Amino acid sequence: QVQLVEPGGGLVQAGGSLRLSCTASGRTFSNYAMGWFRQAPGKEREFVAAITWSGGITSYVDSVKGRFTISRDNAKNTVYLQMFSLKPEDTAVYYCAARGGRYMYPSVKESEYDYWGQGTQVTVSS
Repeated sequence: QVQLVEPGGGLVQAGGSLRLSCTASGRTFSNYAMGWFRQAPGKEREFVAAITWSGGITSYVDSVKGRFTISRDNAKNTVYLQMFSLKPEDTAVYYCAARGGRYMYPSVKESEYDYWGQGTQVTVSS
């Protein structure tokens, strides 16, 4: 069974930056595509970013393009979400997720992911 651990988010002022990480254990990390989702209070969970097993193709929701970068380090079994120019509307619980299989393109669909991290709170103050 795959376990995904998110060390923690944080509190940052608007315009600041933060890097999230998610480390996988239990299976070979490189066999999984990875994604990040987030859920704000009172809202549905939404797709944020995804990356293929090879790291060659990434995808982002329009609201974070140019500000967030997803990357992975297979040697460390870790996926990252580097966030710059944070806005109050980025405040949410962020979840990493793993999708089994070496697919050619990243998925933006929550239902296509097999494993989920526990979530970590990111709060952006004005």
